Amino acid sequence: MKTLSQTANSSKQPKPESGTSVNSSKALFDIAQSDVDEVLHLLDTSLEGLNEAEAKRRLNKSGLNEIAREKAIAWYIQLLKTVTNPLSLLLIVLAIVSLLTGSATAAVIITTMVIFGGLLRFSQEFQSNKAAEKLREMVSATATVSRKDAIKDAAPKQGITAGKEIAVKLLVPGDIIFLSAGDMIPADVRLIAVNDLFLSQSTLTGESLPAEKHVDLPDDKEKNPLELINLCFMGTAVVSGSATAVVVETGSHTYLASLAKTVSGRRVRTSFDKGVNGVTMLLLRFMMIMAPLVFLINGIFKHNWIEAFTFGLSVAVGLAPEMLPVIVTANLAKGAIAMSDKKVIVKNIDAIQDFGSMNILCTDKTGTLTQDKIVLQRHLDPYGQESTDVLKYAYLNSFYQTGLKNLLDVAVLNHSQELEALDIEKNYQKFDEIPFDFVRRRMSVVVEEMGKQHVLICKGAVEEVLKVCTQLKVNNKVLPMDESVHTKVADLQQKLNSDGLRVIAVAYKVMPPEQAHYAVADESDLVLLGNIAFLDPPKESAAQAIKALKRNGVEVKILTGDNDIITRKICKDVSLPVQNVLLGSDIESLSDEELAKVAVTTTIFAKFSPTQKAKVIQVLRKKGSIVGYMGDGINDAAALREADVGISVDTAADIAKESADIILLEKNLLVLESGVIVGRQTFANIIKYIRMSTSSNFGNMFSVLGASAILPFLPMQPVQILINNLLYDFSQTGIPFDHVDPEDLVKPPKWKIGNIRRFMIFIGPISSIFDYATYALMWFVFGATSVDNQALFQTGWFVESLMTQTLIVHVIRTAKIPFFQSWASLPMLLITATVMGVGMYLPFSPIASSLGFVPLPAVYFLWLAAILTCYCVLTQFVKTWFIKKYGYT
Repeated sequence: MKTLSQTANSSKQPKPESGTSVNSSKALFDIAQSDVDEVLHLLDTSLEGLNEAEAKRRLNKSGLNEIAREKAIAWYIQLLKTVTNPLSLLLIVLAIVSLLTGSATAAVIITTMVIFGGLLRFSQEFQSNKAAEKLREMVSATATVSRKDAIKDAAPKQGITAGKEIAVKLLVPGDIIFLSAGDMIPADVRLIAVNDLFLSQSTLTGESLPAEKHVDLPDDKEKNPLELINLCFMGTAVVSGSATAVVVETGSHTYLASLAKTVSGRRVRTSFDKGVNGVTMLLLRFMMIMAPLVFLINGIFKHNWIEAFTFGLSVAVGLAPEMLPVIVTANLAKGAIAMSDKKVIVKNIDAIQDFGSMNILCTDKTGTLTQDKIVLQRHLDPYGQESTDVLKYAYLNSFYQTGLKNLLDVAVLNHSQELEALDIEKNYQKFDEIPFDFVRRRMSVVVEEMGKQHVLICKGAVEEVLKVCTQLKVNNKVLPMDESVHTKVADLQQKLNSDGLRVIAVAYKVMPPEQAHYAVADESDLVLLGNIAFLDPPKESAAQAIKALKRNGVEVKILTGDNDIITRKICKDVSLPVQNVLLGSDIESLSDEELAKVAVTTTIFAKFSPTQKAKVIQVLRKKGSIVGYMGDGINDAAALREADVGISVDTAADIAKESADIILLEKNLLVLESGVIVGRQTFANIIKYIRMSTSSNFGNMFSVLGASAILPFLPMQPVQILINNLLYDFSQTGIPFDHVDPEDLVKPPKWKIGNIRRFMIFIGPISSIFDYATYALMWFVFGATSVDNQALFQTGWFVESLMTQTLIVHVIRTAKIPFFQSWASLPMLLITATVMGVGMYLPFSPIASSLGFVPLPAVYFLWLAAILTCYCVLTQFVKTWFIKKYGYT
């Protein structure tokens, strides 16, 4: 065991106030560069640790050792938020105005739609968030700490090896703690003594291989705190070995806490938020033009300003697609349910649509594309040929070494079946061991082979093993080592490293059976057997998933804290072409504009910090891309928060799951393609409703505007407008269950508010042409020309208006020819047919007179059939022209 006090000396620093924590990067580097006495002096502690009274005082001062996380939103606040979006607020205002002006029916209808849509959204998101919360591990973490009181009471002569278990949250700066394999690092700590310590830092750095830690002073040129060899950070974990350390930072001052702060506060506005808000503003602008215009025209020509105001309000309500919150939420909820069948939790249902619109998926490497486990990939002789002997001797070394196995040993031992015929436990018995240390960077075991000879088996860093080798074994021949062999071995190591593999050398030496004890000096004149090479392999589904995403127009980019060599290898394995590589150190000098330009053409972003990952996503979004991010580590939280849609996994760090919109419960990445398709189906059906309702409502109101000027009575009573609108909206409740043409799923869709506006302006007035034709029909053919027989006029237009609106749903829902090239789903067909039937029945129903309807003559329906046929044909022609000129999505 090597202590820091043996490795460095430097000048003493001024003693700070007792218990001061180190809360700046510069101070962390100072701590790392100081010897043990200086560190203990700075933190006003000793190797025996703090006493209970001092620990309590520091706890009161520094606070609990906990990372502040976002407080869960109360259910009633979550419910309120579902009805406080711009569209719902607009409809609520219209409902209030309707109520104040005596239109109680309109107020009830609008309020019901808003509440229903809000409850549907709330129930889906509340259940998803509950499911996500269940994924959190409810484990009470403890740490082993040295307290002077405990040493005196329990083992006064055992020095710093005495310890007591306390809750991690009670740790304070200056505490002396003991670490062993399997422990989570409970705070930011400085190592005092170590014994073969290896840490997993993948959640912070993205590097899958364990990092060696020791007490030596780091290079003073090191700029990244995570690369400091004698510091360990909260959130990482001990893979193997043990250590004693002093707590430097706790709670909100830790490196992990600094990452948590980057994801606090409100989320960015996603493309879905912007799209729905854009539609709301578009409708509001039309309302503010059309409603006052209708009010003034009616008031001037009819001289009844109260009736004109009521009618103007009905126009405003008629323009508002009051079913939009319900239709949108139902579409999203249906998408969320479809994803839940694929073992996916959708925490934020708005993310379903963003999933479909995504054209760039940025992803972390470790644990997302890769399995986040070390696998023995190759076992080669010195010339690069596969060798069973190398695997055999590496296995013996790992099998018989003392203590807990690190990840590399575990990977070797997973090959036991290949060596089963050797019957290792019977034929080879352990005789001695030469432990690993950070100076030699190798370790050896000595085995007795079938009771005859001793074999010393050494494995470790290639350059260190080569130093003690004088021969090599190739094709069962032992050959002398010379300079050319050294060159070949070095070239092989470089080639394996360039493929992203971590290389360990294996050597042996036959020893006389009478030797009783072995030491480091015996690691000489060894025979080099070859190398074993390790890799964190890609997930089996990664290559297929990337191919599927590319087929669907989604570009994949890798943002990782790992190095570019390993990342290139993974990209090669998953068939992801690499266009350009950008290192984290390269972006500091780039402006946002320069970074955005480079980011568009870059595939690999390597050695990136969490804030740099988030920055890349931010500039890509500013360039107009819809960006998804998939990650599972603490270092991914900021990027998950910045993306339009954040995707994580159930085994991810808590902070990553909190920041994500979508959580995958299984490791199969092919679910990503399913998510994209479901998202595009959801988007397509939402846009269908928006196109249908805005164009239809605009056309009707355009008809009303003209009728207000030329007719001596209202073309339709306010209650009839509301019923018409409600029946039409009901006809579209089948949209969430409608089919989507395959052509609409090929590429990522985008919200194009300008296109929606143009569609409304071009398609809407077509209905007005046939509305005016209906006016002429009712006026000249059926003689409905006065106030006395206005009910006939209003009934005729009500039926024609509802029929054209409902039938045209089938024309607008597809870019193809309806009923010939594209059929609606069965629910859609049944619902629209039902609404049309109800519309034709109402004038003949018992409640007809109370609604202002009168029975229509039979010949009217012949005229109606002709009008509907001409309307559908003309709309199809205009739609086809519009798609060629402006596109459909």
